[in-house]
Amino acid sequence: MKAVLIALILLPTAGFADEQVFEITEVTDCLDASAENPRSCIGKASSYCSENSIGGETTVGMVGCLDKELAFWDDLLNVTYKSLIDKSLVIDREAKEYGWTAKPQVPALRKAQRAWIAFRDASCEYEYATWGGGTGGNPAYLSCMMTLTAEQALQLKTRLEER
Repeated sequence: MKAVLIALILLPTAGFADEQVFEITEVTDCLDASAENPRSCIGKASSYCSENSIGGETTVGMVGCLDKELAFWDDLLNVTYKSLIDKSLVIDREAKEYGWTAKPQVPALRKAQRAWIAFRDASCEYEYATWGGGTGGNPAYLSCMMTLTAEQALQLKTRLEER
């Protein structure tokens, strides 16, 4: 009996996942068009998803939409971070060959990224806590994670382009 109740509770949620209208092009097209202000693109896909999906304005719907956009920004962050590490390795190697006394970039970048991850996680845990256990806590937490991850991805992308 307990298994049947759990299945009935989860059934609408499982069906909703198939009904989500998620278009990452809402973000990618915005990034292509908004070189001056790429931060304005953060949240475009999850908002589109919530507004155009059956149940998208529910807590479960918002969580699904936010989680999908978070995955995009997290992938962009990781690819950009790896590229920045690769470029910094070259710069560090050249600096060593030429006898420059500047501190190596790679250890500093790794340290900064680890500190940023701790900051992001703590900030979003606080955001969740401000909801006092209410149902809005999960969407608020994911929105925070998505926003801060996107901002870091864009910042690292700018650094990479400057090199």
